[in-house]
Amino acid sequence: MEITQQCVVALTWKLKDTLGELLDELDEPVEFLVGGDDLLKPIEAALQGHEPGAQLQLHIEPEEAFGDYDEEFVFLEPRAIFPKELEEGMTFDGSALPKGNSGTLPANLLYTVTEIYPEHVVLDGNHPLAGIALRLELKVEAVREATEDEIGRGTAGTGFFKVQPMAPGNDTLH
Repeated sequence: MEITQQCVVALTWKLKDTLGELLDELDEPVEFLVGGDDLLKPIEAALQGHEPGAQLQLHIEPEEAFGDYDEEFVFLEPRAIFPKELEEGMTFDGSALPKGNSGTLPANLLYTVTEIYPEHVVLDGNHPLAGIALRLELKVEAVREATEDEIGRGTAGTGFFKVQPMAPGNDTLH
């Protein structure tokens, strides 16, 4: 089956930055809805017309991926409002930040704790891959028709680098 809009593709990949540092790797196929919210638009465009077994190498600039890094999304918040077991790398949904925050943080962002000081915590609302050009080596493992439910939800269940709030030690980006 050829890849078209609103089909599901199973992909494996290696994602690197422009210096060749491995950022993410999918060894086992993961399914994504083409034409939904699962993949970046440049990836969807490159996949069109390909079939299982196809191997693609893509270069994606920051503005086509997760945007440029924006210093305005970095905030200092009081350390006292956060749990004692706070660790760098923990994330907080902007709509559920601890009470007592400055009130200046946009609620629609996901914040990562990047530094912890005795009196303050640095929260970064940028996507972890913001400002980074990406090199993606991907392989199409399978293609199938999307179900009505997947089309209705706009996802096969796995989004491309949609960072979710995580527990300490879980650094999965996909």
